[in-house]
Amino acid sequence: MKRMTILFATLMLCAAALTAAAQGHVHRAAEAKAAKATESKSVTGEVVDMGCYLAHGAHGAKHVTCATKCIAGGMPMGILTSDGALYLLTLNHDSADPFNQLKDMAGKTVTVTGDVMTRNGMKGIDVAAVKTAATSAK
Repeated sequence: MKRMTILFATLMLCAAALTAAAQGHVHRAAEAKAAKATESKSVTGEVVDMGCYLAHGAHGAKHVTCATKCIAGGMPMGILTSDGALYLLTLNHDSADPFNQLKDMAGKTVTVTGDVMTRNGMKGIDVAAVKTAATSAK
């Protein structure tokens, strides 16, 4: 009888482990699918440093000097659109030049093109190309 109880308990533990593993696989597969759901598009807005903008809404001409220092110090950059949408800018690993150009454009209005992603409500754009507002206007 003791052997049957041990065997039954072992089978139940194995079944529980398999169920948990299957649920984890389904969750990871859905998460991977969501991460791959990107769309290449262009976004126009002001280059902001994410720290000062998120902390106290700092942006615009009065904040350019501070934003330039913050970005040079490693603060993440973002694009703030005219309708208030905020995109985190990420480095395109195939071409870093457009992202690096943005580091000197704090406070300027630019058009950034790249894959747009959303995860847990945060929007981001993988910077593939950048144009200043003067050259991006049609």
